Amino acid sequence: MPSPNQPVPFTADDYRSRMARAAESAAAAGLAGVLVAPGPDMVYLTGYAPPADTERLTLLVLAAGQDPVLVVPTLEAPDAAKAVGAPAMTLRDWTDGKDPYAVTAPLLDARGRFGISDNAWAMHLLGLQQLLPDTSYASLTQALPMLRAVKDAHELARIAAAGAAADAAYEEILGVRFSGRRETEVAADLARLLTEHGHSQVDFTVVGSGPNGANPHHEAGERTIERGDMVVLDFGGLKHGYGSDTSRTVHVGEPTAEEQRVHDIVREAQQAGCAAVRPGVACQEIDRAARAVITEFGYGERFIHRTGHGIGVTTHEPPYMIEGEEQPLVPGMCFSVEPGIYLPGRFGVRIEDIVTVTEDGGRRLNATARELAVVE
Repeated sequence: MPSPNQPVPFTADDYRSRMARAAESAAAAGLAGVLVAPGPDMVYLTGYAPPADTERLTLLVLAAGQDPVLVVPTLEAPDAAKAVGAPAMTLRDWTDGKDPYAVTAPLLDARGRFGISDNAWAMHLLGLQQLLPDTSYASLTQALPMLRAVKDAHELARIAAAGAAADAAYEEILGVRFSGRRETEVAADLARLLTEHGHSQVDFTVVGSGPNGANPHHEAGERTIERGDMVVLDFGGLKHGYGSDTSRTVHVGEPTAEEQRVHDIVREAQQAGCAAVRPGVACQEIDRAARAVITEFGYGERFIHRTGHGIGVTTHEPPYMIEGEEQPLVPGMCFSVEPGIYLPGRFGVRIEDIVTVTEDGGRRLNATARELAVVE
């Protein structure tokens, strides 16, 4: 029986199914196909992770009714052939000095509209357009926002394992001294703990103390944490190729009545957002549920970001829990619920869990206490 430390491996059939779904979704959206550049979409669809910073064209071409083709530089073809998903696609290589767009163009409908990875190099898009001037392109996130949104059981197990590892890191950081140490030192402790608990990649370790906590994306700096500070902790990364992301707010020493009250409001808002999760509910309803609580207590203008974002092979991806997003929730979706209140020049509070949609509601994938923890 696979354990959290030994997840069920993905197979060529898994990747074949993903590529087929992507091609079918593209056709249903009126697209001629999907063009996937190196990055998270390619990893998700093929299991292949080519160098993302190479200037050489690597492109996965998917279209309904035709076999998947990976256009790849000849010198990287041996690595591509070793990818788990390689048996599900045809490799078409090109050598230095040749025109990679001439190799790719025959694979495309010369008058088609394609979804293309958001991170595709403009140089490559322009190269294709030069050979195929009647083609057009749309951002893959806009054209197929739900491409990676619904997770299967093996993906859910990996995200749950990543969440449990982040929880373990939080439990241990509560025993670390905060007072008298720089934010960067506590952030380094968090990164170390995430790694010790199995993360292969640490994406962020936000430590926002005192007034720095009022900046939701504050990067840990050289400020010395003092007794009396509220401290926002937001941290995550990848374990087994899938993301963790959690936030808790702690206090150095006993909080004031106001600090405790603000924290209680955010905790109530986070609970309301999680309770609103169920199949068929629009994403925006999660935002509305959390925001309504904070607004009711007079802090609506101090909640300055969306309530949540999807998570999977990256720590931020669709769907987004924000007003105007009418995409209905589907079992298997995973996303954060992370309301906050930010008081400029004073302090901030945020509480975040990853939630997955079940057949009849939602399930949190983080289990640490949400009460305001007191640290030294």
